[in-house]
Parts: sequence; structure tokens; C-alpha cells
Amino acid sequence: MKNVLIIGSTGQIGSELTMALRQRYAGGQIVAGYISGAEPKGELAASGPSVQVDITDGRQIADAVSRYGIDTIYNLAALLSAVAEAKPQLAWNVGVGGLFNVLEVAREKHCAVFTPSSIGVFGEDAPKCRTPQDTIRSPRTMYGVTKVTGELLSDYYFRRYGVDTRSVRFPGLISYITPPGGGTTDYAVEIFYAAVRKERFVCPIAAGTFMDMMYMPDGLDAAIRLMEADPSRLKHRNAFNVTSMSLDPESLFSQIRKYVPDFTMEYRVDPLRQAIAESWPDMLDDTCAREEWDWQPRYDLDAMTKDMLAKLRVSLNEQ
Repeated sequence: MKNVLIIGSTGQIGSELTMALRQRYAGGQIVAGYISGAEPKGELAASGPSVQVDITDGRQIADAVSRYGIDTIYNLAALLSAVAEAKPQLAWNVGVGGLFNVLEVAREKHCAVFTPSSIGVFGEDAPKCRTPQDTIRSPRTMYGVTKVTGELLSDYYFRRYGVDTRSVRFPGLISYITPPGGGTTDYAVEIFYAAVRKERFVCPIAAGTFMDMMYMPDGLDAAIRLMEADPSRLKHRNAFNVTSMSLDPESLFSQIRKYVPDFTMEYRVDPLRQAIAESWPDMLDDTCAREEWDWQPRYDLDAMTKDMLAKLRVSLNEQ
């Protein structure tokens, strides 16, 4: 992996993954792909090349791959869960139609492809606790439907054409760099902003609703390490369960209160997000990732909480 194209480089994952890849592969071309109106800015723009790539336009993808000699594509273009419910056709066009474009280019140009999946692939029929790697996937959301389709399509291109496709099922990702973007688990980011700003937090998810979460540095590490993994060890490809911690709003609130004693929270449940959350697992079993490519998260709840609060205080200029 020397020359990498990140499609969706200015999004929640992409903005941080692009910088992490540029640090890791300093001798290569790490190209930030973006859509019109979402151009890279600041360090992301200054630290390496960028190119306009709309995932719904296969020609743009192919041109960028040829121009920069790309050997690996990180396909991060997607609508998050709550947004996808409001715009289901767009979610399908980006999540499935766009992936098809990427895979076709990868087949023709001999590229490896990483496309993140999600805990959203599991619905109410899957085991809620320690959801296994291989189990029924019956999502009730358009977001989940696109992710299941993406897993199947990526596996098809590996088996039929030999395209090196790999993926992880991300839980909720918590980051101090990129603001929330419409995901069901975004409350776990918003709560830190409220705590640092000394505001009362209004939680849209009901008490006792557990979902898997992960600190963004671990999420970036999972994506990179999987793409670096020895393919001969991989019994699975699309997609691996990965997790770090299972949280409900109360446990996250209580942990933050250890460092912000005056922090307060109330519940005002969003019916749409709550319904989505209740259809997802409480906790994934990531044994296969640990066995097949040595997955191991570095951050637990306490380590993440301390780092999030410290970094946000600096970025928001709050002391």
C-alpha cells in the first residue's frame, strides 16, 4: 500500500484517516478525494494532494486512480443512519451504487478496497449480547440495508474477480476532531461537547440502551491494520466485528462526572434514533478479528474519557 485514494476524505472518519495514512506512508501518494462543496481545508489540504471524486461518477474515480497510480481505495462515502432514513434513495445511490463504481474501477485497475460496514447490519433477529461474526443480518433501516448489501457485493467481487476487498463493522465512533454528522450513536460525541462547554446535556437515547462504541484512534488503527494484514490469515473479509466498549448513556454520563462533577444531563428521547438503537446489538463478539489479524483496542472507557475531555478543552478553548 503506497498510493492511496480516500473517497470521502473530509467526513468524520476520512478527515482523520487521511492524516493518519499520510503519517504512516510518508513516501507514497495519499490522495484526499472530496465532493464539490466539501473541499479539504487547513492541514488536510496543505499536507498532501487532493482531487474531486464523486462516488456516483465512475469516470471520476477511474481518472483519479490512473492519475495517481492508486493501489488502495478507502471508500468512506455514506449517509449516516438517521440521515439515511430521511433520504433513503440518496443513501442507496451513494452506499450501493457508489460502491459498485469503486469495485468496478478496482477490478479494472487492480486496487485493494476498504469499505466500512457497521453494527447497523444487525437487526432485532440477531443475538443482542456478544453478537457473533456469522449470524443473521436483518436490518430495519436503509443504512443497515446498504451496509449488508455492501458486505455481500464486496465479497462477490473478491470471490468472482479476486478484488482484495476488506471491511470492519464499526460501532459508534467517538472523536474530538470531527463534529457529529447524523448518526444514532452521535450522542456519545455530543455529550462530551456539552460537558466541556459546561452545558446541560439533553440525551436523545433512553437510559439503559447499550450500544458498542470505539474511540476514533482505535477505529483508524482497525482500518489500517486490516488492510496491512496477511491475506492468507483472513477467513473472513466483509466484514469483521470490532469493538472496544459497550455503553449506555448513564454509564458514559457517570464516567464524565468523575472529571466534570457539576455536569448535568436530562433525557428527551428521539423516537427515530431510539428505534434504530434498540434494533442494534448491545455488544459484538470480535473474536474473529482478534484471531485473524490480531485486533486489539487500546482505549477503554476511562482512557477515552480523559483524552476526549483534555483534547476538546484545547480545541474549544475551554478551561
